[in-house]
Amino acid sequence: MYGEDAVERPIRWAYGAPVEDFLRADPEAILGGLVVRSWADITPLDRGAWVGQISVLQRELVEFSGRGSIYLEFDVPRLGRRIDTVVVLDHALFVIEFKVGAVRFSRAAVDQVWDYALDLKYFHSSSLDLPIVPVVVATEANGIARLAHAGVADGVLPPIGCSGSTLREALLLGLGETSGLTISASWWESGRYQPTPTIVEAARVLYAGHGVTEITRNDAGAENLAVTSNRVSDLIRLAELAQKKIICFVTGVPGAGKTLVGLDVATRQAGRADRSHSVFLSGNGPLVAVLQAALARDEVRKRELLGERLTVRDAARKVKTFIQNIHHFRDEYYRDRRPPINNVVLFDEAQRAWDHKTTSVFMQAQHGDVDFRDSEPEFLISCMDRHEWAVIVCLVGMGQEINKGEAGIGAWLAAIKERFPHWHVHVSPCLVNESSLDTTLLSELESVATVQYDPSLHLASSVRSFRADQVSSFVNDFLDLRLDEARAALKRILVQYPVFLGRDLSLAKRWLRSKARGSERFGIVVSSGAQRLRPLGVDVRVKTDPVPWFLSDAEDVRSSYFLEDPATEFQIQGLELDWTCVVWDGDLRFEDDAWSFHKFQGSKWKRVVDERRRRYLLNAYRVLLTRARQGMVIVVPEGDSEDWTRPPRHYDAVFELLLSLGIPELSGIDRGE
Repeated sequence: MYGEDAVERPIRWAYGAPVEDFLRADPEAILGGLVVRSWADITPLDRGAWVGQISVLQRELVEFSGRGSIYLEFDVPRLGRRIDTVVVLDHALFVIEFKVGAVRFSRAAVDQVWDYALDLKYFHSSSLDLPIVPVVVATEANGIARLAHAGVADGVLPPIGCSGSTLREALLLGLGETSGLTISASWWESGRYQPTPTIVEAARVLYAGHGVTEITRNDAGAENLAVTSNRVSDLIRLAELAQKKIICFVTGVPGAGKTLVGLDVATRQAGRADRSHSVFLSGNGPLVAVLQAALARDEVRKRELLGERLTVRDAARKVKTFIQNIHHFRDEYYRDRRPPINNVVLFDEAQRAWDHKTTSVFMQAQHGDVDFRDSEPEFLISCMDRHEWAVIVCLVGMGQEINKGEAGIGAWLAAIKERFPHWHVHVSPCLVNESSLDTTLLSELESVATVQYDPSLHLASSVRSFRADQVSSFVNDFLDLRLDEARAALKRILVQYPVFLGRDLSLAKRWLRSKARGSERFGIVVSSGAQRLRPLGVDVRVKTDPVPWFLSDAEDVRSSYFLEDPATEFQIQGLELDWTCVVWDGDLRFEDDAWSFHKFQGSKWKRVVDERRRRYLLNAYRVLLTRARQGMVIVVPEGDSEDWTRPPRHYDAVFELLLSLGIPELSGIDRGE
């Protein structure tokens, strides 16, 4: 029997019982239990669906009495939803989504049940090695149907569709197509849920009132998330009780969850009625727009289920008290010289705040203030300094400066040293090591202000990719041309995280479509300087709207699924996809064993000589190469010997370099290698 030894069981379902007990149970008693344990208000529609579901299950499971257990309303915190029915039957796990009264199998229902099955496969410890069969029950449909093509050979079958009267046949079909040892239900129940949500999924669940520990892995590599989040919350309480002003700097490797920590702290404080509630600020316009839209849409859907009407505009207004664009915050408190309504602010990607020159030019143009001389960090600290007590949390991304005018973290430290030495500073010990910070700045700051180094403010492990948390290490080694280290890192990640190299964009698109299941999101990402991909149909001059690109479904031509509009580093930084196609252009070349940096102006490429702009370009590719959670294909075009802006020599050396690292070449559609 698979998994005979059971440990303490976390209850993730509203109703659970052996199949034989479920068959004997009074349907009204089962329904009552579901109502009592529901996480939301029950509508007549919900009640009717449950009645129909229970009726079908008690009729169709008779043959399977004594062969497993059934669970209703199984909680999936990463997705913020509950699976209608999970059945552990003989050697297989069935994930069942009911559509009571439906006569057909909608694409949304197929994606939904596939998402549930994949969620258990990826993130539920005792489901990891089990055969999983997703099933859609459209109660008024006819017969049985296979609803998708064969998927990846990882034990998750393509979804089966059936009617209410053919569920028994669907279960027998699933059992016949799988094999394995009989599953111990008590062992399966004890499985631990270890998710790694996307930032959009995380924001939705946190905004709904869940904690960061409910939606993240609980293994040793990712436990630092809760530690860091709790430490920041402790500092907020300390500042309030002692009437202090505290600024802390949280660091972490790319994908470690810095933004997730900020959102978690912001939602914890959001429920408070006093002035200590916090706001999450970001200068990343696409990230703010996507998160605000996702939360507003969720709020509208929830109200609709309750029979209430709420416009997207009204929902967005509420969300904006929680997540704001940092530049809007700055402009508001330039006009209003009173203390901000928030005593606690969290600045995402704090290293990207503007320097003196950029801020001064903007304020002169926007407000006509010719005497404005502050950097953005200086002004933002001055706004919070109007309070009796305040907390500023700077979330610091390393190696991600991608635009001119970004001041870096040194501007924050310089502002404290020169104007705000009365602020108490809590610093991650890794701030110096990972931000190219001038060490003299910190030592000078220590001479005038209270500086405390706090290891709990560093996030050491990436949680972006649940398949391989060392992708960022590989990318950093590659871009820094530490090629032996890059080869070693690649060998480690290829075990779980597919990376392919190709020259044919159409083949890469087919690979993406073949890999994604359910609503797994895929898309094309390119450098904003990739001006000569237009012959391939990739035009960075057309501005991609990040909201539909990231949030709309596969039927919206503006979505990433259509593989028409690319996202650049500016639109995708801070966000992620499941699968990406990174298309390389001649802006970053490999010549004479070093990177060569270029910008397309007018009708020709020009070499970039400014060191800062070179760093921005390298970081652009660093961002692009670390956006995929499950795998990526890198396309380096062949160029065109008849197009002097795209000669093959601009691309061949990069292709050969990537090939030399051990990245397998995409010569046909990958079938699960």
